[in-house]
Amino acid sequence: MVSSLINGIELRILRPILPMKTSFYLLFFALALTSSSRGADGVVLFNGKDFTGWHGDNPHITVKAKDKKESLAKQAVEFSQHWKVENGEMVNDGQGPYATTDKDYGDIEFWVDYKMHAKGDSGVYLRGTPQIQIWDYTKEGGKWKLGADKGSGGLWNNSKGAPGKDPLVLADKPFGQWNSIHAKMVGSRTWVWLNDQLVVDGAVWENFWDRGKPIAKTGPIHLQTHGAEIRWRNVEVREIAAPEATKILRGNDQSDGFTTIFDGHGFEGWAGPVQNYEIENGAIRCKPHQGGTIYFNKKYKDFIARLEFKVPPGGNNGLAIRYPGKGDTAYVGMCELQVLDNSAAKYAKLDQRQFHGSAYGLAAAHRGFQRPVGQWNYQQVTVKGSTIKVELNGFVILDTDLSKANNFMAGKKHPGLKNTEGYFGFAGHGDPVMFRHVAIKELK
Repeated sequence: MVSSLINGIELRILRPILPMKTSFYLLFFALALTSSSRGADGVVLFNGKDFTGWHGDNPHITVKAKDKKESLAKQAVEFSQHWKVENGEMVNDGQGPYATTDKDYGDIEFWVDYKMHAKGDSGVYLRGTPQIQIWDYTKEGGKWKLGADKGSGGLWNNSKGAPGKDPLVLADKPFGQWNSIHAKMVGSRTWVWLNDQLVVDGAVWENFWDRGKPIAKTGPIHLQTHGAEIRWRNVEVREIAAPEATKILRGNDQSDGFTTIFDGHGFEGWAGPVQNYEIENGAIRCKPHQGGTIYFNKKYKDFIARLEFKVPPGGNNGLAIRYPGKGDTAYVGMCELQVLDNSAAKYAKLDQRQFHGSAYGLAAAHRGFQRPVGQWNYQQVTVKGSTIKVELNGFVILDTDLSKANNFMAGKKHPGLKNTEGYFGFAGHGDPVMFRHVAIKELK
């Protein structure tokens, strides 16, 4: 059997050699498959003729401008001076504002080809944030001290030593050749392939504009200019819907070492007031006007929990963390992680430590990253020692050390705060909040 690669797809041809006509059809099929994998459900962003759907915007200038409209108007003039279309390519002379999509995007799959001159330095901004790095990787480029020797494709503006900052492999092609970027961004989680080689593997893309917050939920795409001519072509995007986003973020529980603790059929292994809950379409649901804390009957120390949840309008529930088996987990457990409809008007004046993802009364989570009420959300919770990290739909909304909590809401004590082990469960508060696909991985 002979194996060969065509645009990253392996062809396996059995001997004896097939007739020419059959081989042609196999080749045609492989090429068609390659073509359909790039933007199959997506949109071509550059039509090869003009800049319809694009405008000029250097966000580093715009963000500082007193009058943003005036700044963008000025950049529109500069854009026409430094950008042109030639041979179906977007060409920039190395100066002027960045080519920017008129439309903002959230979770996407993105493709672009580029060709850069020696000593060039550029990048791709997704959601208006720098950047997937593109630069001269040779010593002659003069930027080895900045990491150029590692190649292009990394999330260069991530913190030093953070995953994704440096590409996993050097995948750049020699100057004069076209390079291809394929990126996938779900929440803040980002994957980048440069010339079909994985260079960023699910790293969190940090918020360059405000390091204390997750990256924006949506934003434009920028093709950066940075001192040397660069050409772009085959610019495509595919928007990723919520169900697919969850699958991407979750991966495979079994191969990732997770154990399912709710199979969607019964309450086997669960304790507490299970009579106050019911199962509907494979999900645990708190019965209306009932509640209490139910828990999986195994104690955990350090662990990662994966689950999906859906809140009704005004819904309120919680995740019991290191719960002792009785009492109010918000106080006798290590904490209760809020599960809440943040958009409900009745909750507008809550303490910041009462919104979704917060360690109730202890530490506030970032807001604005839930999906619309009635949709399933994906959440991953990591509990290690006294630290808790909550990742909602791919965004890290809480990352805190509860041993440092000393300003308790309403001054109420939390005797379980230092629990080193306990049960995991759901703290119902009378609303039909639903949970499904619940799995846990113990950390050693």
